[in-house]
Amino acid sequence: MAFLNVIFTFGMESTYFRYAKDRHKAKDIFKTIQLTLLATTICLLTIVWLLNPILNPVIGLVKPFPLFTLMLGILAFDTLSAVPFAELRLAQKPFHFAFIKMANAFINIGLNFYLVLKINLSIEAVLISNIVASIITAFIVWYITFDMMKGVWDGAFLKKAIKFGLPFVPAGIGYVINEMIDRFFLKKMDSETITEIYGLASGGSVYNGEDVVGIYSAGYKLAVVMLLFVTVFRYAWQPFFMRQSDQKEAPKIFSETFRYFNFGAAAIFIIFSLFASDIVQIKIPFTEATLIGREYWLGLSIVSPLLMAYWFQGWYINFSAGIFIGEKTKVLAYITLIGSVITITGNMLFVPHFGMLASAYTTLVSYAVMAFIIYYHSKKAFDVPYKIWQGILVLLIADLTTFSQPYLKNAIESGIWASAILCITGIGLIGILTKKNFFQSNNSVKHLNS
Repeated sequence: MAFLNVIFTFGMESTYFRYAKDRHKAKDIFKTIQLTLLATTICLLTIVWLLNPILNPVIGLVKPFPLFTLMLGILAFDTLSAVPFAELRLAQKPFHFAFIKMANAFINIGLNFYLVLKINLSIEAVLISNIVASIITAFIVWYITFDMMKGVWDGAFLKKAIKFGLPFVPAGIGYVINEMIDRFFLKKMDSETITEIYGLASGGSVYNGEDVVGIYSAGYKLAVVMLLFVTVFRYAWQPFFMRQSDQKEAPKIFSETFRYFNFGAAAIFIIFSLFASDIVQIKIPFTEATLIGREYWLGLSIVSPLLMAYWFQGWYINFSAGIFIGEKTKVLAYITLIGSVITITGNMLFVPHFGMLASAYTTLVSYAVMAFIIYYHSKKAFDVPYKIWQGILVLLIADLTTFSQPYLKNAIESGIWASAILCITGIGLIGILTKKNFFQSNNSVKHLNS
């Protein structure tokens, strides 16, 4: 679904942000892109459905109906909702956007509880819940943005849109590879190697590859808080930088944004790196269970590198402003190709020797390399005075703070106090560093605050 979602939308959401900032032409652009997506979605659904007999064995579906059908339905409604959701963001309607997204989440979760716990459905419950949520939210967002369909079809613009959007397909596929391919290599680990790295499970049983993937995924959940921060930032950042791109103060505003972002990311990195072992032990109310089961605590070592990996993904999103504004989206394909090669090669070479840590640090290296490459191209397309060395210093301070934890813990013989002291110290130092020359451009700060 992740791969197909990239192909179905083929960069049209990003294209809409680039060109619909001119609100006089927004309705024409909206209608052109939305009708194009409708036509391509029908064509792609037909092709994928006809390939059903070939795809089912590949993705492991023994009984394709209704799972395969539900999957295609989810893809269709999500694809045709992408541009209307983009319009809400570009039109500065965050409350509409948030309400519909939250409604999607509540419907999805509520139906899962009902279908699994009450009706006793299996995996199909997840897809049924998803498609019902997608259909309801799609109709809501279509209704809200229906006025945008009153524009005129623009065939000349469509050629420009496709040229701008198509590079997002290989870029999106590369992103999916970076996010998911590590599980494949972890699952292929043999039990002998796993035992050598991690020892035996409780009760003396031997871990297998699927156990390692489960433990890795549980550790990933703690790192998702940084991904959530980055995603929320991206939702606001893309329409913001497109609206500001023609302003004289835009480069300074973008530079200030980068500093704000690094302070927020550093705080999240320090807090969740230092307190990860305490967070997983939080008791779920009215049960004896903890937030993450004890059998999964083996994966806590991957939290810090994954947090930093998503931090670098945030850098990538910051620097993407120049690529959008300068219409240099062709570079995205080769940037993500480099990232994918690093991810695949790193996992292939090091997972058999270092297990989960190899996957986590490979993801970190991949996103870091991609961030610095897009920084180089972004500066050429739209020059922004990013304080890159200050950003690197913030990264180093945050990393040093978490690295010092075991040493301070031994010195004062208290883990929680060591974490608290380092947390306050690290965030305080980064706050001082961020505040330095903070009001260098009052206009930039005023624009950013608004």
